[in-house]
Amino acid sequence: LAAERIRTTAPMPLLARREPANRNTMNKAIPQDENYGFEDTSFKAAGGFEGIQKLVKCFYQFMDQLPEAKTIRAMHAEDLSLIDDKLTHFLCYWLGGPRQYREKYGPLSIPGAHRHLAVGEQERDVWLLCMEKAVELQAYKPSFKKYLLQQLARPAEGIRKSSQGIAAQ
Repeated sequence: LAAERIRTTAPMPLLARREPANRNTMNKAIPQDENYGFEDTSFKAAGGFEGIQKLVKCFYQFMDQLPEAKTIRAMHAEDLSLIDDKLTHFLCYWLGGPRQYREKYGPLSIPGAHRHLAVGEQERDVWLLCMEKAVELQAYKPSFKKYLLQQLARPAEGIRKSSQGIAAQ
């Protein structure tokens, strides 16, 4: 993943970003009959809005429960209802579903929105661990679980890179 180009602005939704043949070239681990990242296939594979909402709630439960997540949990408000809603709507959009995030919260640059936070490798990895545990509990196909975690690693790394300036100050 480190060799992949990481976006420095909000990632384009996974909606029709590339041709299906290119997707299989980039990620040979995904079966060719599963067209994740094309149109709304990822949104549907995640169970639509309700499935993504369930994933996000589970993710924040792990952030609350895992001792190793204490540092990243402290970066959030005690009441997670706003950030829960934001992440749910963002993931819906990012996975090719309705574009309600922008309508509700305005434009977003993922790294820019997190630039004020000190996010290093450890924080990135713990965030991904919480997400991995949440994804594992969902009724997704194994191939979609793998695909989703690979895709989420990209903005997580972008956030880490954007906050490097914080650590240097």
